[in-house]
Amino acid sequence: MTAVRALSGVVAGGVVALLCVVVGAALIGARRDFPGPGGESLTWHVLVTVVVVGAQIVADRRRGVAALAGSAVVFVMTGALLWTQWWG
Repeated sequence: MTAVRALSGVVAGGVVALLCVVVGAALIGARRDFPGPGGESLTWHVLVTVVVVGAQIVADRRRGVAALAGSAVVFVMTGALLWTQWWG
């Protein structure tokens, strides 16, 4: 169980890093007048980051099924974000 929580923590950190990359690309794009990620992509990244970090907090503070469910939310939401915004 601890390994699952640890892995979901790493994944949650990766989602935060992706948010920073997308925000940075949007800022640089706006300053240099070239197309960057649009508002839809920014919105998705912010929303998924909030959900993922919240789910990871639940996973870290609970035990048993609640911790596993929090970790599952992290994995599912991250997969959905990657599928729709990065690979789609």
